[in-house]
Amino acid sequence: MSTSQLVAQHLPFLRRYARALSGSQSAGDAYVTAMLETLIADPAILDRDADPRVALYRLLTRLWDSVSLNAKVDQTPAAIQGEHRLGHITPVVRQAFLLVSLEGFTEEDAAQVLEIDVPTLRNLVEDAGRELAAEIATDVLIIEDEPFIALDLEGLVESLGHRVTGIARTHTEAVELARRKAPGLILADIQLADGSSGLDAVNELIAKVEVPVIFITAYPERFLTGVRPEPAFLIAKPFQPSTVAAVISQALFFERRARPREQRATA
Repeated sequence: MSTSQLVAQHLPFLRRYARALSGSQSAGDAYVTAMLETLIADPAILDRDADPRVALYRLLTRLWDSVSLNAKVDQTPAAIQGEHRLGHITPVVRQAFLLVSLEGFTEEDAAQVLEIDVPTLRNLVEDAGRELAAEIATDVLIIEDEPFIALDLEGLVESLGHRVTGIARTHTEAVELARRKAPGLILADIQLADGSSGLDAVNELIAKVEVPVIFITAYPERFLTGVRPEPAFLIAKPFQPSTVAAVISQALFFERRARPREQRATA
């Protein structure tokens, strides 16, 4: 595949990434244009031994890093919805967050883009969660019947700067806890202690209030085949804490609030 064909294939996504980094479409497109001009002047600058997508994002990131004005995100009214919050996040943390949460890179590929190792990438993603929580801290309801997993999630959520309103082991407990204090985010297992369904509990809760939902489960097939909220995030067990941190930040940052499927269909 020629360089022009390769770039054309990934161009819309490179523009999205650059726009999110800079905070505006015009600034993002200027960086992509500069990258294209660099490639035209010296096609050999693109690493042909690396995955093409990784190589292109690495080149764009290097260019973005080379400009000192990139410490801030555009704060004008033209800034993308949600991106104004990125102005408070340090540049490399911003890059790690966007590569994983917005662009969907694996930890390994995101680390290659940033030219760091995976443990460092994980630390940056967790830093992103903490820095974003300073702007969007919320109350979190955990629906999980395994005590050790529930405690791990509670510790992770609190380390990111959020507040845990309670841990429910059953459908009934989840509904009662939510009645006492409406959550801003729900982390839910699917198979609960008494045989009840976390999916059913979440659907009952979000019928009353829209809230981001993340399912963390050893039974992802039940999420894929059942009646589930839309949109909702899915993390399979066993999980990496950095993955949970990234998805929590993604869910809150992009304000993806779940609704029951049948409600969405008639909206």
